[in-house]
Amino acid sequence: MRYIIAIVLLWFPAVTQAQIWEDRQVFNAEADEAHIRVISSTDTLLFEPMISGFIKENPDISVEYMVTGTADIDRIVRAAPEDFDIVISSAMDLQLKLANDGYGRVIDDISLPSWAQWHRSLFAFTFEPATIVINRAAFSGAPIPETRQQLIEALRMRPDSFRGRVGTYDIRQSGLGYLFATQDARASETFWRLMEVMGGLDVRLYCCSGDMIDDLVKGEIAVAYNVLGSYADARTGHKDTLEVILPSDFQTTMMRTAMVLEGTPVPEFAASFVRHLVSSQSSRAGGSHTLPPLAPFETDEERETIGLDPALMTFLDRLKRRRFLAEWESAVIQR
Repeated sequence: MRYIIAIVLLWFPAVTQAQIWEDRQVFNAEADEAHIRVISSTDTLLFEPMISGFIKENPDISVEYMVTGTADIDRIVRAAPEDFDIVISSAMDLQLKLANDGYGRVIDDISLPSWAQWHRSLFAFTFEPATIVINRAAFSGAPIPETRQQLIEALRMRPDSFRGRVGTYDIRQSGLGYLFATQDARASETFWRLMEVMGGLDVRLYCCSGDMIDDLVKGEIAVAYNVLGSYADARTGHKDTLEVILPSDFQTTMMRTAMVLEGTPVPEFAASFVRHLVSSQSSRAGGSHTLPPLAPFETDEERETIGLDPALMTFLDRLKRRRFLAEWESAVIQR
């Protein structure tokens, strides 16, 4: 589309100069009123409709969109917060810690329930479940697992069919993967049994949902665990190949969040961008490949969503993280 222009800049501050972005584009580059710099973990394909909607309402503003992993976002922003205006990430715990450490700018006029915002500086705008995604061909003639326990049974029954063909996050590298794993472990001991079974089948470890889905489509893996449903749903051309399963035993659902950085030189424009994200998702606006909007729960009992509260930061404690990763490595990397 006419707003998208890939760019190569000749000079960057040291932190961005060394960073190899998964994707980096400028939208509406000819605009001359303001330039907003966004660092994000969301693939451009999924986020483009929201940027385009913002530009349609603000034709004099350009948006530079830089994509990298969730753990990298936390590291890069802490090292050089002045290089960005907005942070968007699916790793709710890392985002909450950034906001709690004073990196976020207060925006008073965004109205969200308490579980979907933190101290008026961190705002949720999507509602996305972790799913099990399978390649249908691998389960031809076999029952489709609907729970984690059924997945364990399916893997145990046909180990030769699934050896080296099961994928999940490398939670040592993926902030979102670590978040999902810790929340799963808190919900049920089934998680650890599943990790042990996957480890015994030489599980393949990934940085992100997109890579897992690529390998599912190619048939290189048959099962991907804890994949973001929005990424699988975006592959509209592969509905006959893939099946997305929402586990019926319990669901782990995260909210993608956005934060305006405290030191941004364009605070009003950056705040307008975040307002647009929250309002457009709340009204179900957006085109194809848009991310799923925040669900309008009436009571806390109705939602299984991970809320934006201090408990999220429990497993960011260095000792707890070290212990959790050691237990995970023992289960998954069986050498």
